[in-house]
Amino acid sequence: MSDQSATEPAQRGLRLNLLILSIVMFNFASYLTIGLPLAVLPGFVHDTLGYSAFWAGLVISLQYLSTLLSRPHAGRYADLWGAKKVVIVGLFGCLLSGICTLLAAFTLAMPFVSLALLCLGRLILGLGQSFAGTGTTLWGVGRVGSLHIGRVISWNGIVTYGAMAIGAPLGVLIFRSGGLLLLASVIILICLLAIALAWPRAKVKAGKTEPMPFRAVLGKVYGLGLILAMGSAGFGVIATFITLFYRDKGWDGAAFALTLFSAAFVGTRLLFPNAINRRGGLHVASICLLVEAIGLLLVWGAFDPWMAKAGAFLTGAGFSLVFPAIGVEAVKKVPSQSQGSALATYTAFMDLSLGITGPIAGFIMSFAGIPLVYLLTALLVLVALACTLRLKQRSGEGKA
Repeated sequence: MSDQSATEPAQRGLRLNLLILSIVMFNFASYLTIGLPLAVLPGFVHDTLGYSAFWAGLVISLQYLSTLLSRPHAGRYADLWGAKKVVIVGLFGCLLSGICTLLAAFTLAMPFVSLALLCLGRLILGLGQSFAGTGTTLWGVGRVGSLHIGRVISWNGIVTYGAMAIGAPLGVLIFRSGGLLLLASVIILICLLAIALAWPRAKVKAGKTEPMPFRAVLGKVYGLGLILAMGSAGFGVIATFITLFYRDKGWDGAAFALTLFSAAFVGTRLLFPNAINRRGGLHVASICLLVEAIGLLLVWGAFDPWMAKAGAFLTGAGFSLVFPAIGVEAVKKVPSQSQGSALATYTAFMDLSLGITGPIAGFIMSFAGIPLVYLLTALLVLVALACTLRLKQRSGEGKA
């Protein structure tokens, strides 16, 4: 009897995870369409079309700008239309982006037209990603209940980074085999398959009352969003500058440090799927921010490559649950009919943080060297920790 009672929670957890995965796989598809051309397009724009590195970078950056600007709209429409419809709209956006890429492959004789099509496609892709990403989270929550929102957000993050990790090298292989034409065709097929699978799935009803206006939602979640933005800076400086850090030190193995960072990020989410429900979002976030700050301090003070690798590992493990832990608290601040707007607005703070971390850190590096960036980022994460502990104290979370 005791064996049966012990296995029942595990079976329920497995069924819950499978149900969540059956929804967030559509976000996996959307991020796969982002990852596949990511390592290909800069070289294509620079080498094949003959444009400068500025234009090569701009083509990639347009997608992130579009994602940032469309996040609040994605959340609002998810509240108005229902999550399933928003996911399908997002997948159609990814499909249109693939079609633009296909047309760009057919217009190589007119480089300006090809570049314009790529830029248009990236703008549409950013919109598609924000709709698909926000919609899958709310669709998943609608299927498993708001009690498990932290688990849904965690799994959505796992498939997101998994798709990016798989997509980039796979895209290079496809491009080498058949050029941009084959790559665009694969993207289109992925989108069509995802839409075909999503269309017959059970939908979650939209709220019957009018959601809160954006300004009101922003007023509710901006404090938590700022904590997320400060915590996201640690992710940004590891992902963007660890290679330069290793080069500055004269070390090899930067790629392995990134692997450790990613493995710790995904592994922490897999090992602690129910930590937020058990301990509370602010409690989990405070522990994670502390671990992240320690990791960044280790990188700053590293006098040996393995010390930097340990720092990257701890940074990935720490940042892993910051987004879902704080996100649970952000969603609690609004009524159910405005959860989509709250989640999307909250996520936009991370988009903004990752967008400005690179230029600001690069500016600091040019004057004060690379290691200082990791010290300053660690201090910023500690500020986020202090803010989280202050909120935790006010809310009384964790008290008997």
